[in-house]
Amino acid sequence: MAYYVTVDGDSYEEARESFSWDVPSGFNAAADLVGKHDDGEQVALYQVAVDGGHKAYTFADLDARSNAVANALESRDVEYGDRVAVVVPQKPANVLTHLACWKLGAVSLPLSVLFGDDALRYRLTDSEARVAVVDASQWETVREVAPDCPRLESVLVVGSSGRAIDSEAIDDVTVERFADAVDWDETAFELADTDADTSAIIMYTSGSTGEPKGVLHTHGVWIGHCPAFTMYFERDVRDGVYWTPADWAWIGALGDLVFPAWHYGRPVVGYPMGSFDPERAYEIMAQFDVTDAFLPPTAIRLLMSVDEPGERYNLSLEAICSGGEPLTGEILEWADKVLEGVIVDELYGQTEANLLVTNCREWFPAKPGSMGKPVPGHDVAVVDSETGERVEAGDIGEIAVRRGDDPVIFETYWNAPEKTAAVTLGDGPDGGVWHLTGDLAERDDDGYYWFTSRDDDLIITSGYRVAPREVEETILEHEAVEQVGVVGVPDETRSEVIKAVVQLTGDVTGTEAVRAEIRELVREKLAAYEYPREIEFREELPTTTTGKIRRTELV
Repeated sequence: MAYYVTVDGDSYEEARESFSWDVPSGFNAAADLVGKHDDGEQVALYQVAVDGGHKAYTFADLDARSNAVANALESRDVEYGDRVAVVVPQKPANVLTHLACWKLGAVSLPLSVLFGDDALRYRLTDSEARVAVVDASQWETVREVAPDCPRLESVLVVGSSGRAIDSEAIDDVTVERFADAVDWDETAFELADTDADTSAIIMYTSGSTGEPKGVLHTHGVWIGHCPAFTMYFERDVRDGVYWTPADWAWIGALGDLVFPAWHYGRPVVGYPMGSFDPERAYEIMAQFDVTDAFLPPTAIRLLMSVDEPGERYNLSLEAICSGGEPLTGEILEWADKVLEGVIVDELYGQTEANLLVTNCREWFPAKPGSMGKPVPGHDVAVVDSETGERVEAGDIGEIAVRRGDDPVIFETYWNAPEKTAAVTLGDGPDGGVWHLTGDLAERDDDGYYWFTSRDDDLIITSGYRVAPREVEETILEHEAVEQVGVVGVPDETRSEVIKAVVQLTGDVTGTEAVRAEIRELVREKLAAYEYPREIEFREELPTTTTGKIRRTELV
């Protein structure tokens, strides 16, 4: 019998009380996502080409084609537990390679096509990847770094038609075109012996502070996302079309949308857009009747710049989920008014334990700026990092989640057991082993969670503890501000002073008058000690490949 995660209950409290993980033995992520569906002819992927054309792949297509890729990897000596890198944008080869790895019992490694030499070299070397499936756009980078990756044996290049790919370019590494390496007629494959606790995927942290860590997850990780998926898409997930512009190397794309949609047998739209184009985004959502989308706040703000989208595009959009940056009340109001009732639900998670807290309007009203409430299946608390005890409502503490049988929590940091131990609480609230997220928040009297900051991002100025995110949220309310990053810079008198690095909208010029307006806005909205004494204007802010602002480069 096919397994589906169900979140039942007429109320949030009832759903929390009745939920349980009941994962069958012998669970395999690939079989769950594309192999279990009785209606194999249901479309799983609408793949859009850059020229606007598209091809539809059914679940049966993806199941058979990922079998063929699994055979190709096995013939290149990929074995149980081996790592295979996937450096491909939103193209079928990306998801087919992940599925093939899991069918083999191998571990996939999603990497961004935006990575430069150092970032790619580090991850390929640290993971000891034996095979890399790479997009042709990354061929030159891979050719440069491959000699420094001693375990790398094979490179399969995707979409290389018409491009010069030198098969002898890398010493001791076999280079082939992906399309030639796979025999698409070899569609029979016997699944490896796996279960929900078998290692499946390594996802690297964005590295906005310090060296990236490889976060090892198991086959159960995608079903661990499903309770939240049903909440932020407002409980009707068996009848929709799903799309995100986010990089398929990011857990926010694969975990928040693509794989949960496939768990429930629903189609996803894939399109390697590159830089986000709001007009093209509306076109795609209209063309494929997209009902639900995962959109980072920056993408939402760009969508807001398009005039009269409701009148110009025949949209079927019902709900948007978003996270990673502040969501202001203005965004919620815009979606409700301009997109005629579209709901925007904020969510919270991290690479190590994604989608722990979210909103669901069907169960409780949204509070703008709040992450929402803990998701059924995840035991979440705000704790004192030193004592492990819950803090009182209204007090700031660290977000923690009980490990237990929760499949969304990572297994370990790759090659770094000491780092895993550092974020593990052996005796947390109500007993048991808990994961410490490193994120600070508070819980209000109604059970809503409010993100404060990373614990290592707090600014100490004149004895006051200031969370950068709070200042950023306020500055974003200024009509001339497109993006902002806030950091603390050393000061002999105050220990640190607050600095804001601001990207302005359109043709607005960074003048002293704008600086004064920003400072006054923060004074009015927050407190006198929280205003940015230093304000720098930049044309563009430095970001990680997942779109997070690199605060280390703002000082």
